[in-house]
Amino acid sequence: MAKKTKSKRKEYTKDDIKLLKAHSKARTPVAKLAKLMKRSEGSLRQKARGLGIGLGHQR
Repeated sequence: MAKKTKSKRKEYTKDDIKLLKAHSKARTPVAKLAKLMKRSEGSLRQKARGLGIGLGHQR
């Protein structure tokens, strides 16, 4: 049986949050933002919801 790899969590820095807010205001598509920040779409959506900001180009 193959070994499972443990996923590592990547903490959000102040710069990450600033970038997320800027892209929220610019209405950048989540898929594009996920590639840019090297995070999953779900992770970005969860963080944005926690911060109380909208995310994506069609809200």
